Amino acid sequence: MAYFKGQKEPVPEVETSVWSCTSDSCQGWMREEFSFGENPECPLCHSEMEKEVRVLPVITK
Repeated sequence: MAYFKGQKEPVPEVETSVWSCTSDSCQGWMREEFSFGENPECPLCHSEMEKEVRVLPVITK
């Protein structure tokens, strides 16, 4: 495969479960696999968080 002008291969993405902040004024979120509690609070504004699914780049542990 040829690369042009420094372009790299696209990063693979997958549907990922995340916790998302419920506050309208905050855009905080975290991957579910990196959260410590069953119902975490937002580390930025301390509001409640809810589960959702986002398409994110794959992270290898």
